Amino acid sequence: MSRVANSPVALPSGVEVKLSGQDISVKGAKGEMGFAIHDLVELVQEESELKVRAKSEERGATAMAGTMRAIVQNMVKGVSEGFEKKLELQGVGYRAQAQGKKLTLQLGFSHPVEYNLPEGISAETPTQTEIVISGVDKQRVGQVCAEIRAFRPPEPYKGKGVRYADEYVRRKEAKKK
Repeated sequence: MSRVANSPVALPSGVEVKLSGQDISVKGAKGEMGFAIHDLVELVQEESELKVRAKSEERGATAMAGTMRAIVQNMVKGVSEGFEKKLELQGVGYRAQAQGKKLTLQLGFSHPVEYNLPEGISAETPTQTEIVISGVDKQRVGQVCAEIRAFRPPEPYKGKGVRYADEYVRRKEAKKK
């Protein structure tokens, strides 16, 4: 049985949850999110917490209950606190600049790379070599960061490229004669 699904999701103050059939909508200070819960799982609201239970004892149902609990937990955390990830640019002349819903990157190509941010995601550039991506949806924030990193992933010889702030890039030794 899933151990994740056994613990309830605590609802902080200021977060409203609406359940209608298998649909859940969560509203908080940062925004609003909706999701369709899987058919093998039921969601029960008790006072200031949500409990996720599998409808049957089969293996797929218990695994799905843990997954749905994690998704609901991320929704609650997203609308109350939000999520953010940090990217770093390493390399001579590598720069980033955020202008509204557009992120302009200079990554050593002959042209600047322009990335349009999706709805609900915002970007800040505290310095020219740092990018902070933030939003309500954890999956979307991670996907945007992965797409930006894919423009120029860190290479193992000089370490140049776009990397996560906490990422370790294993360096290789150059070829010897």
